[in-house]
Amino acid sequence: MKIATLTLQDLLAMSHRQVAEVFFNGHPIEPGSLDGMQYRGIDLSLPPIMNRILWKTFRKTFYRDPETGVLRGWNVRMAQDGWDSPGTPLQKKGKPFTFGHYHLLPAKGKPFPKNWQGQDYLDYSVAGNPLFDPARFTYSPLVAVNPGDSTLLLGWEVFRVAGIPFAIPDFWALRHEGPIDYIAPVPGKAR
Repeated sequence: MKIATLTLQDLLAMSHRQVAEVFFNGHPIEPGSLDGMQYRGIDLSLPPIMNRILWKTFRKTFYRDPETGVLRGWNVRMAQDGWDSPGTPLQKKGKPFTFGHYHLLPAKGKPFPKNWQGQDYLDYSVAGNPLFDPARFTYSPLVAVNPGDSTLLLGWEVFRVAGIPFAIPDFWALRHEGPIDYIAPVPGKAR
């Protein structure tokens, strides 16, 4: 029996409980399929007032660092013009406004809330973010929504403080946009 492929529109129409169920039944990602790609991020869980204060959409990128071999990435602040628009990165000093750098790492053996036992997570604590950046406490599990397909991903906001993981009820989707169009420098390195 073939299971129907879920779409971004399906996720947007789901209740928080249904999105969480999709996440906990998510599928492994082939990390190589992410290399050199960018994704439009869409928050699925925060209340509308928080989306207005923070954002509803963002961009996440994945880039294999030629010096270290690590699959790293960064967030890009986007104009809040919807997820079906071409997407306009906000600028800072004439370049895309990047923040919240991360590495995609194996999750095996790491403790996560609700006994999540997936394959990969985004670790913001090892990517050179400034000491004052709250992203340094973020460990976001990441899954593919559909088996064997990295075009629609689902992430969960998990934090680790003093070695103890705790989650907020925030999930976000990542929809494949195409090849990255800007490679951000590693935080703290010369630009």
